[in-house]
Amino acid sequence: MIRMLAAVFAAYCLAAVPAHAAAADDDEGAEKLFTFKDPRITESSGLAVSPTHPGVYYTHNDSAAAPTFYAVDGQGRTKATYRLRGAEARDWEAMAASKDPRTGRGVLWFADIGDNLDGAWPDVSIYKVMEPQRLGDATLPAVRYRFRYADGARNAEGIMVNPRTGRLYVVSKEFAGSVYAAPKTLRTDRTNVLRKVGSAPIMATDAAYAPDGSSYVVRTYFSATLYKPSGETIARVAMPQLEQAESIAFTADGTALLTGSEGVRSPLYRVPLPARAVAAASPSATPTPTPSPAKAESSLDAQADGPADGGLSLKDVLIWLAAAATAIGVITFIARRTA
Repeated sequence: MIRMLAAVFAAYCLAAVPAHAAAADDDEGAEKLFTFKDPRITESSGLAVSPTHPGVYYTHNDSAAAPTFYAVDGQGRTKATYRLRGAEARDWEAMAASKDPRTGRGVLWFADIGDNLDGAWPDVSIYKVMEPQRLGDATLPAVRYRFRYADGARNAEGIMVNPRTGRLYVVSKEFAGSVYAAPKTLRTDRTNVLRKVGSAPIMATDAAYAPDGSSYVVRTYFSATLYKPSGETIARVAMPQLEQAESIAFTADGTALLTGSEGVRSPLYRVPLPARAVAAASPSATPTPTPSPAKAESSLDAQADGPADGGLSLKDVLIWLAAAATAIGVITFIARRTA
């Protein structure tokens, strides 16, 4: 019931996206890549493309009995099953993949950040795992990082890693969502603090950074929005209709998005990014002088190496108020009918 009401509210609030955000062409077309064939994959919630194994995708269930993830090929067949040692699976909601700049090895991140009661847990956890160099069933050691939000506990379903800086971000799932930056250096001996650095769409279900770090995307139940690292909106990208849209990732070449859903034998779709969105995200689209390393680092530190608040115009505020008023009426009507 809660998810249905949230979906109704989000549907009415889609109109609240600022007018300057260009929507993707509807005729771009989504292509179904495959269906997950493994009967154990029942709630595919996290998704990532392997940084080192071409044609391999990783996924995990939402609230599995064990901290397990799967390596899947381009036909949806499971190539390997992995279990994390030293990890729990309280409410896994997202994953991300990056590369260790020193070794070139892949790094996988698993986010136990779900909190449907918005404050049931004093802290949440994200696990770091070195990507296996060979595909095959195994138990892998995991490094656990504990987190708390600087402005109070909340529900979240999205994480992403900036490939340029290595900084980790969490995206909350709320009516007024936010992007939170983790500390530049993560500690295992104490709880790390997540600080708000930007805004996110309503009821975000996942997020991902582009492989080159030129943009990031946030998924909701209905669409996806592409942003510059500064937090400026590039485009809203239409998504295929799914039973329960939960995951998103960039393709290895960064020209398209991959999105999936929960459910048995759930599909995975490839959605091309509109050409203008790719051009807008590209660093070469608007040439600027190359800053010195000291200035670049200072600039990144000032932005927490990531998204910044863009603010709302008066028009945006009025649209939000109108959408909220309409949504409240619809929710009240549904609640009375189902009481």
